[in-house]
Amino acid sequence: MTELIQHLTLGFTVALSFQNLIYCFIGVLLGTLIGVLPGIGPVATIAMLLPITFNLPPTPALIMLAGIYYGASYGGSTTAILVNLPGESSSVVTCIDGYQMGKQGRAGPALAIAAIGSFFAGTVGTILIALFGPPLAELAFEFGAAEYFSMMVLGLIAAVVLASGSLIKAIGMILVGLLAGLVGTDVNSGIARYSFGVSELSDGIGFVSVAMGMFGFGEIIANLGQTSETKHVEVSKVHSLMPSPRDVKMSIGPILRATVIGTIFGILPGSHTVIAAFSSYTMEKKLAKNPERFGKGAIEGVAGPEAANNAAAQTCFIPLLTLGIPTGAVMALMVGAMTIQGIAPGPQVMTQKPDLFWGMIASMWIGNGMLVLLNLPLIGMWVQFLKIPYRLLFPGILLFIAIGAYSLNNSHFEVYVAALFGYFGYYSSKWGCEPAPLILGFVLGQLMEENLRRAMLISRGDPSVFFTRPISLGMLLVAFALLLMVIAPQVRKKRAEVLTAPAD
Repeated sequence: MTELIQHLTLGFTVALSFQNLIYCFIGVLLGTLIGVLPGIGPVATIAMLLPITFNLPPTPALIMLAGIYYGASYGGSTTAILVNLPGESSSVVTCIDGYQMGKQGRAGPALAIAAIGSFFAGTVGTILIALFGPPLAELAFEFGAAEYFSMMVLGLIAAVVLASGSLIKAIGMILVGLLAGLVGTDVNSGIARYSFGVSELSDGIGFVSVAMGMFGFGEIIANLGQTSETKHVEVSKVHSLMPSPRDVKMSIGPILRATVIGTIFGILPGSHTVIAAFSSYTMEKKLAKNPERFGKGAIEGVAGPEAANNAAAQTCFIPLLTLGIPTGAVMALMVGAMTIQGIAPGPQVMTQKPDLFWGMIASMWIGNGMLVLLNLPLIGMWVQFLKIPYRLLFPGILLFIAIGAYSLNNSHFEVYVAALFGYFGYYSSKWGCEPAPLILGFVLGQLMEENLRRAMLISRGDPSVFFTRPISLGMLLVAFALLLMVIAPQVRKKRAEVLTAPAD
């Protein structure tokens, strides 16, 4: 406990420096804004801002990017409750009862309970990172190349199982990501792979260009193909933010249960915030004495999902910071940001960069406090942003992406790569394929290849090394069990229910 207090003291010393406070505020402010504005998600924003982090020190850069992510989870609830538009994907569930409360003149209590639930769950998530981060990092030091390879196989399979939509399409996107990660010069032989004679591809496809294309260009093309829903939106009036004692009493249980659900899903690979929110809503509806109230303005339908998605948004940093394994698209972008800064994600971050590790954890507490102040008193300002037509927003976003891609290597080629992946991302979404598995495959593929080669080199070409080491074998068995489970008809049906069908 004394050691933990010392680490947290170091973290708050780092996080409370003027520079880091400013970047934490910028992160949560941007996160709230993109959560409020439909059509601009945290993945696209972080992808666009990656080139900016080149010129920033590692700690403020990562504090800002993390703030954008968990800030978006807060901001998404504002538009979900006031105008029935989910600013962020996990806020889809909040729309169901939150907007009905708004129509009944109870938008204020709904917003207040959403903020309280989010703050509580986010704080608990941060405490869990501080408590379980060090022991997990110690365990990770026992891992060899075989264990890391098996863990990444498990991560990719879990991401497939928990990906929304078709399993086959999710597998296909992961394979595309793995193949894209193989492009470039082979480290061992020095021979160019899949470069097709294009000299710019000899160093591989840039992660930032792929991310900006899939989530930046792709989102713009998709949004331009839709009719604007924000031109004639009916904004619910906010009379008072004070929830009644009955509202608070009815929200305590859902917030506590949702925090547990969000924590579990945050650590698992996949669309953790979305799944956590849907799972919490489903649980509260099943536990309710009068489930028919749900969909008509039940406060539990706001408190649970909001707490769940914020708990998941915080705890997904645990596997990233301790094991170096991303659990979703945003965490894959964080891996990219760390790599850009010359930091190898994994357990060594805690020992080699304690100021970065504990500074990020402390900044999450500070960021959660900032978000409460940003979201409740400034609701009127956020609603005004909804009046900005998308046709005025997208040219600036497009220009920003193009400048960011060009600045990577001062090359037009990176812009072309981003545009190519943008079209691929758009058509993938139209065909029902999630872009997130591709990014996971792209990031983990290179690490998998490196650890596979290292393990085979150590074992002198004997593949049994993956099955004779207990931890490695255990992970492969869990991965195999997941595949068997998802093939079962009953599990497949339940998966489709939770991941693809909105809770009614």
